[in-house]
Amino acid sequence: MSSSSASSEAFQITAPAGFDFWRTAFSHGWCALPPFSHDPVRKELTRVFALQGNVTASCTMDDRGGRGIRVRARWSGNPDAGARADLIGQIRTCLRMDEDFSEFYREARRHPRYRWIAACGAGRMLRSPDMFEDAVKMICTTNCTWTLTTLMVSNLVESAGSRRGVGGTTFPSPGAVAGMTESFLRKHVKAGYRSPYILRLADRVASGRLDIDSWRDSPLPTPELFEEMKSVKGIGPYAAGNLLKLTGRYDYLGLDSWVRGKYFELRRSGRRVKDSTIEKDYEMFGRWRGLFFWLEMTREWHDDKFRL
Repeated sequence: MSSSSASSEAFQITAPAGFDFWRTAFSHGWCALPPFSHDPVRKELTRVFALQGNVTASCTMDDRGGRGIRVRARWSGNPDAGARADLIGQIRTCLRMDEDFSEFYREARRHPRYRWIAACGAGRMLRSPDMFEDAVKMICTTNCTWTLTTLMVSNLVESAGSRRGVGGTTFPSPGAVAGMTESFLRKHVKAGYRSPYILRLADRVASGRLDIDSWRDSPLPTPELFEEMKSVKGIGPYAAGNLLKLTGRYDYLGLDSWVRGKYFELRRSGRRVKDSTIEKDYEMFGRWRGLFFWLEMTREWHDDKFRL
């Protein structure tokens, strides 16, 4: 990138071997939750990033123009080298570009049913730049339709996010959310019973009493980290299991009504079975079982959208 200040610019981020941008961007519903948005026709992912130095960047990302990710950025101010480095780091974090999936692909190749995964580079799951955003969004997926999840997240971003003239709004900081009231969250964000949980989480993170980003590189064994996540009000077994996936740990399936329904359809001809039966089906995959499960449940996305 040029070192001169500019309101907009384009640059490339080199990707690791086997990386597939669109399969990562479209890996689950985060691509549709603000401040992310996506264009499935053009296969573009857009996001507004809050950066160091009080700078904001609105970025559209795709994989056209050579090996790696093409980024077109619009800046709210004059970015220095630190802000640019921060942006690249956040993009790499969101797209999981620095994680090693070679062991997972070796395991996938051992099973004919899953060889398609390694062949196309599936497996990376889009995440937010920080764990607070991931946790709030996961709480907003509990016990509701996807339509309501989208409404809650959109309302929260519009109510408390930062606008700095880049054509979008950032995800609100923990302090901004903590400054809201429960009645506002219930009435205007439509967060319902989740409202006090979101407020308590935001307050703990903003005050420093909960170092939520430490979950991403925690030294704890996965079962202990799972319990630590569940100790946060509003994060139950489903939410904790799926948040673990966004830290690179796939030991839990993260069952909800949608994936149960897909499992019944794909594996049991529509017949319902206990969760323990579902879990037993994936036991053999050890620490990768949650990722094999998720990719099998969403394979039709890959077949339909990517034409395998």
